[in-house]
Amino acid sequence: MIQQDHWRPADSMQLEPNALLAAKETLRHLAVTAGPGAGKTELLAQRADFLLRTQTCRSPRRILAISFKVDAARNLRERVRRRCGPALAARLDSHTFHAFAKRLIDRFRPVLTGGNALDPDYTIGRPRVAGKQIEFEDMVPLALTILRTSEVARNAVRQTYSHVFLDEFQDCTKEQYELIQAAFHGTDAILTAVGDTKQRIMGWAGALEGIFKTFADGFGAHPLYLYQNFRSLPRLRRMQNAMVKVMDPPAALPDDQVSGEGGDILVGRFATDVEEAQNLAEAVQQWIADGVPASQIAVLVVRDLEFYAAPLFAELTRRGVPFRNEQRLQDLSTEPAAGLVFDFLRVIATESNPDAYARLVGMLVSARGDEDRDYQEHMGWQRFLDAARTELGALGVQPGMANLQRLIAAFLDRFGRERLVALSADYEHGPRLDEILVQLQAWLIETLAIVPGLALALERFGEDNAVRVMTIHKSKGLEFDTVVVLAVENQTFWANAAEERSSFFVAISRAKRRLGLTVAACRARPEGFTRRWDEVRRPHNEFLGYAAA
Repeated sequence: MIQQDHWRPADSMQLEPNALLAAKETLRHLAVTAGPGAGKTELLAQRADFLLRTQTCRSPRRILAISFKVDAARNLRERVRRRCGPALAARLDSHTFHAFAKRLIDRFRPVLTGGNALDPDYTIGRPRVAGKQIEFEDMVPLALTILRTSEVARNAVRQTYSHVFLDEFQDCTKEQYELIQAAFHGTDAILTAVGDTKQRIMGWAGALEGIFKTFADGFGAHPLYLYQNFRSLPRLRRMQNAMVKVMDPPAALPDDQVSGEGGDILVGRFATDVEEAQNLAEAVQQWIADGVPASQIAVLVVRDLEFYAAPLFAELTRRGVPFRNEQRLQDLSTEPAAGLVFDFLRVIATESNPDAYARLVGMLVSARGDEDRDYQEHMGWQRFLDAARTELGALGVQPGMANLQRLIAAFLDRFGRERLVALSADYEHGPRLDEILVQLQAWLIETLAIVPGLALALERFGEDNAVRVMTIHKSKGLEFDTVVVLAVENQTFWANAAEERSSFFVAISRAKRRLGLTVAACRARPEGFTRRWDEVRRPHNEFLGYAAA
């Protein structure tokens, strides 16, 4: 046993102050948010090490860790084993939500009665058969029913676990959260939720959104933010740390922990936005020629992207540099429902697209372990795709939007609304799913009007090897080799100082190896811009000053 005051992170890991605080917390529930590269999984592994080696989690009670993917649950289990050894690590149960639900069903199956009753040898597959087979999606609701109706089941869970980890918590659905509530709300178990931040960095509980805010309100969880991006090279981390010293001084690292060489910060000062666009496009060409994938280059603008980036769009187009206006795509490229439909169209519209076919089949075929049933399902889908390919081929290069809409509708009808909703927690409530499908069709209409043929339109949408141009808001949760922040000027970052500082921090922390900052002394008023636009510009000296750290 190690005294709590004597515990140090295993393997001599260096944790940033907020991560160390979270690892050693003994009294409060925590809602820990962070961006990419902040070491969220490592934080949970170190917290498990602290709880087990200091006996804060006292035997025979255990730690329950719930992830959303099997590989994530396995990764955490293996990390804890490396940190504190197999004997202590055996007291960590690392499961997915569905695996945890199935354990509850298997142990307390007799609690389920009526239409929910299950035979001892029940299976999981499609379709649902009363008493004999449940579907994958039934497991969490059935486990929730058990906890809500059985005091014995609730007490068994509560007496087993003193600490609970919730990894990738931003993906938690309403039903999954209700399962956690039923198991642990109002008990002595201490919960730690960790996930990617999708909201502005500062503001604490008031800034938390979605399930994190629900958790903070419902459990009284204390919010923490992890600032450090350990994937960024030292030069960039020093700039990030300089901002943390201003934004949240106790969370900043000592200077010696962000020392070292590596990483570039470039500041470009130009007379006009046209000169800026010409120089930036030339630099982008050179970075690509030097071996940086175009998709690993991002240009970020805090607001009014279409107007600020217009000269750059024109110059990149003139030079033949592939780029994607992520604002125009309206997030479609990251939406699983859009990806499903576009893969369907790629498969039926192109002669050979093995990557799209593999992704599509992986989504269409359940693979529940019954080889005969899986084969029949696979062959049924194959016949459907062959028929759709034949129908599309008969329509010619320009099939017409009405025909495409009919094919898409038939595909989605066969796939099923329930399975569509299950693709993302955002689709479960509200109009998000329908909005995505409307945006998808609008994008097809717009693109087919300027691109000759469906195949070329699909290629443009899925063009991975393209420079990304987007707002800072859309860059949250992403990271790139090279990031350029356009127009670091007083007239661009003009809103509330703390909020603008947070936005700028998000922008610079997306970069892993190279960061560029640009300033223009004059930006001509864009055609069609009706609000205030200052043509004479001044550098944002505070933000540019952090680059000298």
